[in-house]
Amino acid sequence: MERRAHRSHGIALALSVAGATAWLYHAAPALAAPLAALRHQLGVVDTVPGGRVALTFDDGPHPLATPAVLATLAERSAPATFFLVAEQAQRYPHLVREIVEAGHRVALHGLRHRNLLRLGRRATRNDLLRGAAVLEDLIATRLRHYRPPYGVLNRTALETAAEQGWTVWLWRRWGRDWEAQATAATVAQRLTAGLRAGDVLLLHDSDAYAAPGSWRATVGALPSVLDMLEARGLEPIALPD
Repeated sequence: MERRAHRSHGIALALSVAGATAWLYHAAPALAAPLAALRHQLGVVDTVPGGRVALTFDDGPHPLATPAVLATLAERSAPATFFLVAEQAQRYPHLVREIVEAGHRVALHGLRHRNLLRLGRRATRNDLLRGAAVLEDLIATRLRHYRPPYGVLNRTALETAAEQGWTVWLWRRWGRDWEAQATAATVAQRLTAGLRAGDVLLLHDSDAYAAPGSWRATVGALPSVLDMLEARGLEPIALPD
């Protein structure tokens, strides 16, 4: 009996170790968000070439924020990339079309706004592929870019992106515009302090997954951010292919 119990304990321990190893392999790409050096090893991109800066907006579309952002971008002839959540795109399909008609780029942020560390392989793949199908149906073209919610990746997301031919993007600077205490001034300061050519800027044109009303700080900050880019001779662009 003692020998049998010892053997059962050994099998259980081996299975536990194997499970932990598999989870670590699946979750390891999440370190790309805090560790910039790891991003390049994983093929994750966070800069653009030349004397330019990329404007990116996550979490939309939103019935109030997205039109306000589009209006400011139109006034300044500034292109941007919108990483859309497909469940929001289904609610506001006319805004997706407005983004495209204004000359901006639509990219994938997922079917739903979920932390990929909470999803297994099947759920991750389902989220990305279903989300892409929704957006591609609305814009009538193939997607080229993907960014995970919270900047948190897993192995399956990277594999799915590679299989679909998507570039995986993170960012160099963010405005923390999702926070309840964010203001136009704090968002603009965080984005532009130390701003350099090649930076990818992260903003949000929605409060669907953030503090209610936080999008107003984004809209308020955007003119100042564009002014700073112009003053420094940095061209705002959408993400390149």
